[in-house]
Parts: sequence; C-alpha cells; structure tokens
Amino acid sequence: MRLFRYCAFLAFVSPLFPLDAAPSVVVTMASVGDRVRAENPDLAAARWRIREALGRHEQSGRLSNPELDFEFEGGAGLGERRASVGISQRFPVTSRLELEKRVTGVELRAATAEVDDVARRLVAEARAAVVDVLAVRARRDLLEKQAELNRELAETIKRAAEKGEASLLDAGQARVEAMRVAAEARGLDAREAEALGRLKPLLGMGVGGRLVVSGVLPAAELPAAGADPERRPDYQMAKLGAEAAAQGVSLEEARRHEDVEAGVFVAGERAEDAPDGYEGELVAGIRLSVPLPLWNKNEGAIGEAKARHERMKLEAVALGRAIRMEAEAALGEMREWSALVAELGDELLPLAREQAELEAEAWHNGQTDLESVLRARAQVLELAGSRLDALRDFHLARVRWMAAGSY
Repeated sequence: MRLFRYCAFLAFVSPLFPLDAAPSVVVTMASVGDRVRAENPDLAAARWRIREALGRHEQSGRLSNPELDFEFEGGAGLGERRASVGISQRFPVTSRLELEKRVTGVELRAATAEVDDVARRLVAEARAAVVDVLAVRARRDLLEKQAELNRELAETIKRAAEKGEASLLDAGQARVEAMRVAAEARGLDAREAEALGRLKPLLGMGVGGRLVVSGVLPAAELPAAGADPERRPDYQMAKLGAEAAAQGVSLEEARRHEDVEAGVFVAGERAEDAPDGYEGELVAGIRLSVPLPLWNKNEGAIGEAKARHERMKLEAVALGRAIRMEAEAALGEMREWSALVAELGDELLPLAREQAELEAEAWHNGQTDLESVLRARAQVLELAGSRLDALRDFHLARVRWMAAGSY
C-alpha cells in the first residue's frame, strides 16, 4: 500500500517538475556581458590563441641544439683506419636571441588584447540583442493594454446598446479595433523569438535551453565620461603590433650576421710506418666556423621590417582617430534620441492623452462619433510606440558607444 501511494505521488508531481527540464538562464542588461565572457564558445576558442602565443614565447630565444660529429675511415683487409668524434655548437654574435624573446613577448600581449577584442564585439552584439528583446516586450505590453481598453470600451457600448442608449455598430467597431491591436501585439512574438535566437548562441546555450531576459529599458540618460581609445583592445593590439614591428627591425638587422659555429674534436688514427709496422696516433683540437657576410646582408628583410613598422604605426594612429569618431557619432546619436524621448514623453504624449480623454467625454455627451475616439486613442498608441522606438534606438547607440570605449 505504501509503494502504491509513493508511485501515485510521483505520477502526480512528475508533470509539474520534469526531471529532464533544462535549467533557465536569466540575464539582464547589466549581467549579459559577464555571461558572454564566461560561456561563449567562440571566445573560449579564441583564448587558445594566448596559449599559442605563450608557446611561441617559450620556444623563442633559445640556442640551437649542439651537433655530434662522428667519422670513420677504413676497410676490409686494411690495417689502416681513422676515427674522429666531435661536438659543435652554434652561437649568435649579435643579440638575436634576446630580440626574438622580446618580439614574442610583445606578440603574447597582443594575443591577449586580440582575445579581449573578440569579447568586446561579442558583448556588444549580446547587449544589442537584449535591447531588442526588452523593446519588443515593452511595445507588446503597450499594445495589450490598448487592446484591453478597446475591449472594455466595446463591452460598455454593448451594454449601453442593450438598453437602447448606444449603437451595436459602435460596439462592433470598438471590438474590431481591439482585435486588430491584439493581433499586432501577438505578431511581436516572432520578433522577440528572433532576438532571443540571436542571443542564445552568444551566451553559449544549447538548442533546448530556456532563456529569460529580465528587466526593462532604462531611462535615456547620457553618460558622463567620454570614450578613451586606450581602453579599446583592438587599439592596444595595434600599438603592440607596431611595437613588435619595431623590435622586428632590430631583429632583422641582427640576422645580418649569421651564427658562429665552434666545436671540439678528438681523432684517432692507425697508420703503417714501414718498416716499423703500424703506429697509433691520437689528436685533439678545436673547430671554428665564421660565416662571411659578403653576398647576403639581409637587406631585403630589413627593408620589409621597416616598411611593416611604418605601416603599423600609421594604422594604429588611424584606428585611434576612428575610435574617437565612432564614439563621438554614437554620443551625438544618443543626444538626439534622448531629446526625442523627452519631447514625446513630456510634451506630446500628455497632450495626446488629454485629447483622447476629451474625445471620449465628447462622445459620451453625443458631441462626436466613436471613430474620433478610436482615432485619438490610436494617436496616443502611435506616439507611445514612437517613444519606445526612440528609447530603443538610444540604447542601441549606447551599446555602440560602450563598445567604442570598451566599457
């Protein structure tokens, strides 16, 4: 009996709490950046670039391995033979190894900045998707409230018509308008699903994951601080690239002189000394090989390195200017949208709502028709929608401004 009760309890609660239900991910405008940095798969893959650069840095600046030489001369039936063994090592006569280490060290810092820039772009994309979701949701709520007002108006007219105090045509017209607005609200579900579909991969979510975007669009407040190009990872990467190119010039100049090879050897020889027979001889010595820079002085590589350095310096300067212009353009756009939001919210919308109330009062007094009332309400809805669009565009511009300044 106890087993039967337990099974019945499980059968009751299983539909309420499915065991295989995927946990929900909740993000806001403030937290979406942290989620992207922690879970985005593209960013996780990009971080391996740092490990690659670290490996190159650890490998650079090392001497080449020494070489072991062995020689033997002799043959079958011959009493004479000779053998030698030696070891040699190549040494740079310039600071090439130290320069290689410096170049790869700068490249390691540049790889870190490159990964940070990938994160910057992904976070900006995710923030823009969150803005779209919140804007669509706000507009849908606005349409649903307007549809509810129109339904209430239709019911009021219907009750008045049953008493002979109003027209059933007016009630039908109000009901049709309510259905039109409600259908428009339902049509926004597809836009929200599209925005959520863009956001989920950025957050590293699977196909069956459930995403909840919490919060509302904040007020249109202009930022107090200005954008600083030094904060941008791509600008830091450009400057580090120019620094590595400068080190590369010195490195190519150091490669003008090839490595010197030095070694030691020991040789043993058994030769016939007639008429005394065979004698053995042991010889030790040193070996030195110095390349002469007569035909190849690395002029082409040096010229290429100098040109690369100049190009990367100019690219860094151009990028800094572009960042300032990008931030300035986004800030100017924010100012315009903020002014429009304030104008619509503080001036036009109150006037439109007041006019709609006057139209409704005139209709109750028989001084105007229902179409004028619905037209006034539609105007309020249109202005409220325009304000939401302006607020959305303000925050999209703010996302671009934050990405420009790497906030």
